[in-house]
Amino acid sequence: MRVAVTGASGLIGSALVPALRARGHEVIRLVRRAPAAPDEVRWDPSTGDVARRVGEAAPVGLDLAGLAGVDGIVHLAGAGVGDKRWTDAYKAEILDSRVQGTTTIARAAAALDPKPSVLVCGSAIGYYGDTGDHAVTEESPQGAGFLADVVAQWEASAQPAIDAGIRVPYARTGLVVSSKGGAWKRLMPIFKAGLGGKVGSGKQYWSFISMRDEIAALIALLEDDRYRGPVNLTAPTPVTNSEVTAAMGRVLGRPTVLPVPAFALKVALGEFSQDVLGSQRVLPKVLEHDGFAWSDPTIDSAIRQAVAGD
Repeated sequence: MRVAVTGASGLIGSALVPALRARGHEVIRLVRRAPAAPDEVRWDPSTGDVARRVGEAAPVGLDLAGLAGVDGIVHLAGAGVGDKRWTDAYKAEILDSRVQGTTTIARAAAALDPKPSVLVCGSAIGYYGDTGDHAVTEESPQGAGFLADVVAQWEASAQPAIDAGIRVPYARTGLVVSSKGGAWKRLMPIFKAGLGGKVGSGKQYWSFISMRDEIAALIALLEDDRYRGPVNLTAPTPVTNSEVTAAMGRVLGRPTVLPVPAFALKVALGEFSQDVLGSQRVLPKVLEHDGFAWSDPTIDSAIRQAVAGD
């Protein structure tokens, strides 16, 4: 397949691109700067605009000529949820980067001739909100909160592709266990120094996935025609933060006796602390039903893989 990838330089995208190439796919990377390599195409996701047909210049957005002949698209671009403190301005950036970027790529996919067969749209388990001890699946309703609202609008922005008859799976990704980015990049040095501990009560569920399982699942969504609509990309065994803490201690061989009080997180992270302290017990019902084989079904295995460099 000829596959276009947005967010190719991000944590997940930078692992996905070589994995796709290893499977024999040709990869086109969409970048927001001037292209510096033959496999790069420039786009501006901030407006949702695309050229109306191949060969017509797009003053903003995306020129369809760069996507000509693409069989599939994996859309991963978006501002990092935990990269900055949640000011009103950054919350707007989180939302806009997802809605505008998805609108741009969905409209581009719909306008291509021939059209790609699939648009894998990045998404997140934030859709379910705080679920407490209650397990949720792809059939569960939208939860409450800022991230739940963001994910709902994010996914809805792919509608132009669906209307054009393109298969659109939503990859609702959990917490990716990786030493190269995300929450675990911050956790690893702390735990290696013997300063790690549970966060808040420690009873909140963290629905995780290892990087290699994340990549394998994204490839499955791209290649397998069975997948459309929401698909939870999480391991089949969500664990509490206390269990994560104990696993970090076991794998790293370090003590884990210094808890992080909830009030300290609220001071340090502001509104984002609600999501760190919140609980999401998410089950990957669709992947399990279709026989997906996890390389790292347990938190210990996922952490060991991250320590080994993913």
